[in-house]
Amino acid sequence: MKKVRFGVLKIRKHIVNAAIAIMLGVVAGFAFVASGAVASTSTINGVYYNGDKTSKNVSLMINVYWGTEYLDDMLSTLKEHDVQTTFFVGGVWAVKNEDYLIKIRDEGHEIANHGYHHKDHDKISEKENINQIKNTHTIVKQLTGVEMNLFAPPSGAYNSTTVEAANSLGYRTIMWTRDTIDWRDHDSELIYSRAIKNACGGDLILMHPTQETAKALPKIIQYFQQNGFNLTTVSENIGKNAV
Repeated sequence: MKKVRFGVLKIRKHIVNAAIAIMLGVVAGFAFVASGAVASTSTINGVYYNGDKTSKNVSLMINVYWGTEYLDDMLSTLKEHDVQTTFFVGGVWAVKNEDYLIKIRDEGHEIANHGYHHKDHDKISEKENINQIKNTHTIVKQLTGVEMNLFAPPSGAYNSTTVEAANSLGYRTIMWTRDTIDWRDHDSELIYSRAIKNACGGDLILMHPTQETAKALPKIIQYFQQNGFNLTTVSENIGKNAV
């Protein structure tokens, strides 16, 4: 009887081990699927930090509240190299620069929302978040006819309230993959290095209209074009149907 009982227990042990192995296989399968999702366009808490990593698309996202005096040079460079990109504009800037807004639109670039007063959106109420985004949307639409749907929080400052406010207005919240930090470091070679180092498909590259960025821009574009990347708008990079 002891031998029979021992045999039964041994069989049960094998059955349990087999069941565990099957469960681990299922979990691994889900993990593989999840890793595949991350490899393409993905969000963190509903916020985009990159486009489709399986593509060769990269985007130069240019935030504009100041630096208007360098926009002509940057726009000329983009036009010369047949590149369309995305300009995230502040409301207070847009009010004063209708001609530039129209020029950006007419040259085929995407116009997106950077809030009205350059506030830290993680420190303001839901109502104020909505007002900052909505007021910028209204003025840009009035001046250009463009219906924006991408929002980049000033200084990268956001919380769940910010994302919910943006969503309620039909906006997707955009951060960046890499930051040139050109607003602080006035060094064209450093800006270039930060833009292109270890470049990957789906990269969203943050920059501003500074004198040094304007100087580095031709070299940045040439690097990506010569290395098989496609310079696209942020919307094209993240995909219209991305979640």
